[in-house]
Formats: sequence, structure tokens, C-alpha cells
Amino acid sequence: MTTYNVGYIIGSLAKGSINRKLAKALVKLAPEKLQFHEIGFSELPLYSYDYDADYPAVANDFKAAIKRSDAILIVTPEYNRSMPGGLKNAIDWASRPYGSNAFKNKPTAVIGASIGAIGTALAQQALRPVLGFLQAPQMNAPEGYIQLTPGLIDDDGNVTVASTEQFLRDYMEAFHQHMARVLTVLPRDA
Repeated sequence: MTTYNVGYIIGSLAKGSINRKLAKALVKLAPEKLQFHEIGFSELPLYSYDYDADYPAVANDFKAAIKRSDAILIVTPEYNRSMPGGLKNAIDWASRPYGSNAFKNKPTAVIGASIGAIGTALAQQALRPVLGFLQAPQMNAPEGYIQLTPGLIDDDGNVTVASTEQFLRDYMEAFHQHMARVLTVLPRDA
């Protein structure tokens, strides 16, 4: 079976983000055939088409990291019933200028954690049409809306509740299967 290079994007800029903990757990629980690297976006300026003629190096690097990835996992919080503004800004950088969309044909999955009971359901609902427009094939099931209670995931990414650990392991296995299917039928170059 093929080994896949998976880029993951954490939707929060906070160093102590609970979604960073969730990402660490997902990486630990993923099948061995998946290799992970974080794709950060904290240095990106606010996107404007004024940059399209001369993209800043940081934006080119961000796009290149996505293009080098076989698949993209987005682990995001929910801010004001939507995706964080920084995440949307990063996606805009990766998909512009027109015709140079780094997300095209990239298998994607979206998951997130919140202290609230519905996890990040509305942030993910806001993110999905954006990824659809960018022609990024999405894993639609299983969905992952994680209510992160104190101690559920420790600082090392260990999950302390067996049923949650199994759910996250199964989620990552489903993502592995999704990327294998997508990359079998779609070209890897955007």
C-alpha cells in the first residue's frame, strides 16, 4: 500500500489551542502509511488581489506546502458560528490568483474540537462549500465534532477515553481510505 504525505492545517493561531492537541492525537492514531507535516499560516498577511502579480514568499511557501501534500487534514475551532478568519485567509492565499488553486484534486478531511456540546459543526458547515468550490474532494463521513472536555486529550496527544480514541483511530483510517480512492482516479497535479 502507498505511503501518503499528509499536510495538516490547524485553524487556530493560538499556541495552546485545543485543536493543536486534537491534531497531535490524530497524528498518533493514524495508520502507519500516513506521514504528517503541519502547514502553518500565522505569517500570512491579509489576502488582497493586489498581491496576485507579485506573491510574497510566505504565500508561495504556503501554497507549495499544500501542493507537495498528497492530502490535507484541517483541524479547526469554531469562532462565532463559523470558521476562523485566519483559516479563511489562508485558504484564499492558497487558491489565488485564479487558475493556481493549490487545493484542486487534494483529498481533504475536516474535524475540530470545541468545549461546546456541538463541537465545531457550524465551522465545518461553513468550510465545506469553500472546499467544494476549490475542487478539493472531501471526506463527508464520518464527521468529527469533538467536545473536548478537560483531560480528554493530554499535552502529548494521548486520548484518555477509549471510545473517543477508537473513534479518532477509525476517523483517520477512513481518511486514509478516502485519499487512496481519490488519488487513484484524480490527477495529483492541480
